[in-house]
Amino acid sequence: MSLTSDQMELREEDIRKHYDAANGLLDGFDHTPRIAKAQTPASAPERSPGIATRRRFRSTTPGLVTRSTARPEGVHLIDRIEASDGGDPLMSPLQATALHGLRRALAIALAMGEQFSDASGLADLKRSNLAGALPADKKTEFSDLLTAEALAVAHVWANATAFLLAPHLGETQVEVGEAEELLTDNAQLTLHGLLWELDQKLALHAQEEAQMLATLAAYAEQVMEKAALRAQTAPRLAAFAGAAWRVEADDLTIRGFEPATKAKSTTLTMSFKKPHQVVGNHIAKYQALRLSKMLMAYDFNRRLNPFAELGGFIFTFMGDGKPGTGKTTLIQMMAGLINDYCQVAGYPFRYQNLSTENIDSYQGKSGQNAKAFINTIIDPGVIGFGTIDDIDQLAGKRGDRQSSAGQLEITAVLMESFAGANTVVRGNCTFGMFSNYPENVDDALRQRAGARFLVDGPQTREDYIDILALLMGKNHDIPLGQHDLYAAQEIKTAVAKSFEAHSKPQEAGLLNVFDRVQDQIGDLDTIAKMGTYLKAIQQADERFTGRAIKNITDAVKVRAMDFELPDEWMEKPELFLFRDYDTKRAMIEDLRVPITVDMVIQEINRYADSEFRYADKSDEVAIETMVRDFGRQEEAKKRYLEGKDD
Repeated sequence: MSLTSDQMELREEDIRKHYDAANGLLDGFDHTPRIAKAQTPASAPERSPGIATRRRFRSTTPGLVTRSTARPEGVHLIDRIEASDGGDPLMSPLQATALHGLRRALAIALAMGEQFSDASGLADLKRSNLAGALPADKKTEFSDLLTAEALAVAHVWANATAFLLAPHLGETQVEVGEAEELLTDNAQLTLHGLLWELDQKLALHAQEEAQMLATLAAYAEQVMEKAALRAQTAPRLAAFAGAAWRVEADDLTIRGFEPATKAKSTTLTMSFKKPHQVVGNHIAKYQALRLSKMLMAYDFNRRLNPFAELGGFIFTFMGDGKPGTGKTTLIQMMAGLINDYCQVAGYPFRYQNLSTENIDSYQGKSGQNAKAFINTIIDPGVIGFGTIDDIDQLAGKRGDRQSSAGQLEITAVLMESFAGANTVVRGNCTFGMFSNYPENVDDALRQRAGARFLVDGPQTREDYIDILALLMGKNHDIPLGQHDLYAAQEIKTAVAKSFEAHSKPQEAGLLNVFDRVQDQIGDLDTIAKMGTYLKAIQQADERFTGRAIKNITDAVKVRAMDFELPDEWMEKPELFLFRDYDTKRAMIEDLRVPITVDMVIQEINRYADSEFRYADKSDEVAIETMVRDFGRQEEAKKRYLEGKDD
């Protein structure tokens, strides 16, 4: 991938000139820990008796006057990594790969520090400090910029390390704990602290090569997380956080404190379904079909989807329905469509499901699993589809004593990721939450679903004939009879009828509100009248808040994009997919349809119907639970009194 308009090149010669310094850091240096506690002997084990360890090194940063904290012991990462294979005197290919990756990552980080120093004015201040001519009024700025450079270098080193080693990782996982020795006095001290702590982690966990690589990757992830967290409150980071650099030789793009990942697809083993194999569920199927094509409009150079800019992109949706109505089939259909489109276009595609297996008894681990799931799907270098099946079992309901700590961790991560302050919707991915019991999902999390897919399964006589014929297969001689197979599953006709059905509410509670408001003010044909209807809904259900209005207006914008991108655009990528961003945006705008009163009313009713349905079910479940509890109490009291009489 070549440079884009918002990227600067990190030149190869600027990286390679730091190889000697990187080799020196890997060979040996001294460090006295300030924050973390030593957990192992600091020096690497000797290879054989009588052979001393490597000489001590003490690197300095040009422009800084520092005090030595050297000790006789040193950090020797080359020795440490060579010792990860049980004492084999020859270096293995995997060890060489790890060391080359570490050296490359260190050189990239040092080159980035140099770029930041030049761009921010830190280089001039370093020269003044070295000459003893730093003005007193510049000392605070100097200190702030040193901290900013240290955080940038730390994150880039960890980011590049994780990126370069990712293709070589296996299934082995290591829990390395938090990165503690992140010192931000200056960039050189930062690298000393991190590499010292990495040496400690390797000594604890890397008894074999697979563990060595897993430890390197896990520690790099911890450093990235810690550096990004510190950067949220650190000043003078704009020169790094607001820019992007490209390392062409490694296919690595550095965008501030965003983790870089290899744009690789996941291997899908699921059984894909074709649209005609999803019987019923017309609106859900229609929206899934359109959303699959919407994702393909994503522009990898601009890192934005025209649908996300114009409105009408569905970032999160919730599919709910009774057991056996086709939620899994809908997932298989949508994943199959996106997978096929991506194969035609040559785009990397990732699908992942967050399941109950991700709930962990270890404190904090469930949240980490959920965050890893989110990060895998939102990677801007891929097209992503993430599903959370049976979300009522996976994410805990706040205030519910039945919810475990792990479930509540997952709820917190999903809420922050789907509509948090830092959520960025680029239009390259979508998340679907599915449940048989949506009333058991936390209200705030459920309302973060921008669209609702009612998965109601087959409804008509034609639907039931179609599903029977589909599931019977072809290994029989029973005649079909007078029936046009799958004609009822034609999307356009079925969807038009389904949307028309929402011209009036379908839930009894909402229908009462609708009729009352219409009797008072007449047809809902103006913004003011529709706003009056929304207020009446809120008075009937206090959970109908401003977020509900946003979800409704987003759904209306989706209806304004009430068209399917032509199949030909998916089959011949040069017609649309490979066009530049502005051309794709113009082509989409030409297809957009005007928003009508009927659209708005139907979307208000669709969304409000779902909320009333959830509320009614939730209340009914609570009442049934109380009735059972009262019955138990009465039975217990009766048995107690009978036993007392005896």
